[in-house]
Amino acid sequence: MSNYLITIEDSGESYRQRGERNLLEGMAALGRKGIPSGCCGGGCGVCKVEIVSGSYRKRAMSRAHVSAEDEAQHRVLACRIWPTSDLTLKVLGKMGKNLCRERGGEASRS
Repeated sequence: MSNYLITIEDSGESYRQRGERNLLEGMAALGRKGIPSGCCGGGCGVCKVEIVSGSYRKRAMSRAHVSAEDEAQHRVLACRIWPTSDLTLKVLGKMGKNLCRERGGEASRS
């Protein structure tokens, strides 16, 4: 299966990921603290991201966390999408608070 370049826009960090891994598995493989994994099944919403560019395939996500409007704006759960090309993403919600910190220790996104 193909490898894709995943770029986290908020931190400027990039990594390579195999297409058979969902986006959250790839992020967790970075070994960084602060990447919340929650339920890993699309039901808790802690891994919400916005795909800025690139394509992906997806599975069902809880409408309690991802509305139809969110999905139309490419705001999805990292545990429920698989890259089919290089991707650039922004982290949202709890993941943003933990993953992308500024020098002063405050979250760069809320």
